[in-house]
Amino acid sequence: MQTDKTEEKFLTGPLLVIFFTIFIDLVGFGIVIPLLTFYAEEYNATPLDVGLLVSSYSLMQFIFSPIWGNLSDRFGRKPILFITILGSSIGYLILGFAGSLAMIYFGRILAGITGGNLAAAQAYIADVTTRENRARGMGLFGMAFGLGFILGPALAGVLSKFGMHVPFLFAAGLSLVNTFLLLFILPESRKPGNRPPRTDRGRLSMLLASLKDKRFATITIDYFLIVTAFSMMTTAFAYFTLVKFGYNAAETGYLLGFVGLIAAVVQGGAFGVLTKHFGEARLVIAGCVILVLSLFAVPFVSAASGGLVFLLIGIGSFAVGNSIASPALTSLASKITSESEQGQALGILQSSASLARVIGPLLCGVLLNNAMQEVDDSTLQRTFWTAAGIMCVALITSVYFARISKAERLTS
Repeated sequence: MQTDKTEEKFLTGPLLVIFFTIFIDLVGFGIVIPLLTFYAEEYNATPLDVGLLVSSYSLMQFIFSPIWGNLSDRFGRKPILFITILGSSIGYLILGFAGSLAMIYFGRILAGITGGNLAAAQAYIADVTTRENRARGMGLFGMAFGLGFILGPALAGVLSKFGMHVPFLFAAGLSLVNTFLLLFILPESRKPGNRPPRTDRGRLSMLLASLKDKRFATITIDYFLIVTAFSMMTTAFAYFTLVKFGYNAAETGYLLGFVGLIAAVVQGGAFGVLTKHFGEARLVIAGCVILVLSLFAVPFVSAASGGLVFLLIGIGSFAVGNSIASPALTSLASKITSESEQGQALGILQSSASLARVIGPLLCGVLLNNAMQEVDDSTLQRTFWTAAGIMCVALITSVYFARISKAERLTS
């Protein structure tokens, strides 16, 4: 009987609405990923340019994500989500009508400024779920993320056949529809009495203050390392499929859709069950192990060695590893944070992820370049192996967190 009540409390109307809101937002985001490399190359972009395009978007997210999260704590989740998603729509329009590489940069920077809405969305989930269901709520967030990565890249593959700019215009329209969904359907999750007092602390001071807590600092560092490695893989992926298999934007989009499918299955179904049996800390360790092994092994795969089957196994492993480690870390961060500071804490966590998406693609752009400003087998290998090395450090960090958490439980 108690289980049934828990189920009813978890599957609330607001939680389902925010799920669809996140899903629509991530469909638009998923459309960009497989196309950006090919689209930028039409304007003579180098691998370093592609890395810079991804990094410029993430740099803006790094700056603005905790700001949006903190503002959502003060003024409510709904208005912040509305503003940021409307900004994303404008960013997609600029990309769709871009006539130069500079315009593509401008579109990605604007989208990055308003793209820090994941912190507010995660805080919304924290508002409408109990602490017992927090991990499941974050898993549902991950499921929406994964489903967006199924439909987004697949739509990119289909729509790119009508012109490389068409998917971006479609994403703009989709984001505009999402703003109406937010405005007229999504209820506000923050009550005025629950909002924390106004503070004038800046982003850097908030980040430094949060890192004074040993457990939160360890979670943030681990999250940063995982996202750095994963963003290196996603930035290099279009080049990998082009060099190793001769795939175009459409075929790369379908492969990324497969990654999203695996992520949706793991985070939407298996994650909640695994959390109950093993706990978040152990899932982080397991995810790190899977990512280390898969990032090391995938560079050996090509059309002549392993073929599509081994490629699907490799990228499926990417999805599984990331899909159990990332939401587990988010859930841990939420659980050790007070209810009044959920938006700020999750904003800081997303800020660390955005910083990782600045450093990862930049490092990827440097590693991918050979003397001819081109990508080859050796540059792909060193890129993926560097990401595997970063994941080794993340594995050590996750083991350390599990140990200090166990020690604190024993002494409390």
